[in-house]
Amino acid sequence: MGSGMAGRLLAHGFHVSVYNRDPQKAAPLQSAGGTVAGSPREATDGAAVVVSMVADDAAARSVWLGENGALAGAAPGAVLVESSTITVDWVKELAAAAAAKGCDLLDAPVTGSKAQAASGELNFLVGGSTSALETARPALTAMSRSIVHLGPSGSGALLKLINNFLCGVQVASLAEGLAVIERSGLDRAKALEILTNGAPGSPLVKALSARMTTRDYQPNFLLRLMAKDLSYAIAEGHKFSLNLATPAAALGLFQQGVAAGHGEQDIAAVVEQFRNGPTQ
Repeated sequence: MGSGMAGRLLAHGFHVSVYNRDPQKAAPLQSAGGTVAGSPREATDGAAVVVSMVADDAAARSVWLGENGALAGAAPGAVLVESSTITVDWVKELAAAAAAKGCDLLDAPVTGSKAQAASGELNFLVGGSTSALETARPALTAMSRSIVHLGPSGSGALLKLINNFLCGVQVASLAEGLAVIERSGLDRAKALEILTNGAPGSPLVKALSARMTTRDYQPNFLLRLMAKDLSYAIAEGHKFSLNLATPAAALGLFQQGVAAGHGEQDIAAVVEQFRNGPTQ
């Protein structure tokens, strides 16, 4: 995701300094005109807008904080954009740390996957101040199809977790429905045609049913990251005295998928735990 986003910025003429924990992953961006930094701090030196896209709270904390973290290198007045899918608590902690440095933070996670990142078709869900958003808008526009300002700090992060738990529940229910189809002997192609073209046939269900039937698990969205997002969403629900039953059930299936060795595959691989041998 981050590579695709950086590529769009380069294509629109922005000067881009990139940091990746694996330097080989940053090499194509250097070939495209970007500068590869040796640390997050080095990458943010002189930047007006700093964008982070990493896996979770722990990864974000390691990138932003510490002597060589991005925040240490950020100049007062810079706008920091956290586009990772993270908790609201971490967003608020980071926003306070940014303010102490004289910077503004936007929590701006995205909807869309690798293909949308590469083509500039992401949708940014933004929390934070209007003034910070206007500073960052040209960069966000280069990476996106839409930018929605949802409110104060944490608003974008919260809606992204709601978005992802709804997606996770759909994927888990599709996996179970497909398991019933396959074990019962129903004609799978005909059954899926009815489901994908009927009321259940969301864009996600259509895309994932194809991946599940062909067993194409090249990662668009890592299975283990969906488990992470579901657990974050459940924790957010607890803050509002809500025990979110559907993401809890979905989380159990994704955790079983991780335990079965599918964590580094696409979320479609959650169906494999229901299969015994090749699909009939």
